[in-house]
Amino acid sequence: MKSSIYIESSVISYFTARLSKNLIVAAHQQITQEWWDNSLQYFNPFVSPVVIDEISKGDKEAARLRLGKIKNLPLLKVTSDIKKLSENYFSSLQIPQKAEADAYHLAIACWYKIDFLVTWNCTHLANGFIIKQLENINLELGVKTPVICTPEELMEVYNES
Repeated sequence: MKSSIYIESSVISYFTARLSKNLIVAAHQQITQEWWDNSLQYFNPFVSPVVIDEISKGDKEAARLRLGKIKNLPLLKVTSDIKKLSENYFSSLQIPQKAEADAYHLAIACWYKIDFLVTWNCTHLANGFIIKQLENINLELGVKTPVICTPEELMEVYNES
């Protein structure tokens, strides 16, 4: 059985963006492209309306390209329970207002018991301090915490079936 994976907006943006002049960003883009092409097939991928909202912004052509890459991926709905969980994460993890969507990404992945949340956002998501706090909150709430990581950490996939 394939593991479930929630693909956060930054991964889709890195996958579709023109190659950056910043060497680190360019490396992340290349890793993302290799991961998408070679490893994603070993997962059951999901996105959410929050992802769609984020990747729809900006340059219209770039947004069209981003949306095209996920058009066939299943969509996880945002429920009132997820909204409440997101509000809890937003305040407890002290996520800034401009990054409120990150609390939603966490809540969606946790609520649906997703195995992995994949992201390049190492400020509010793939951050050891945030993950530790999230695990403590979820332990109290009885909610599963997904593995939160970058595509690079999921390059070598071992088929679990």
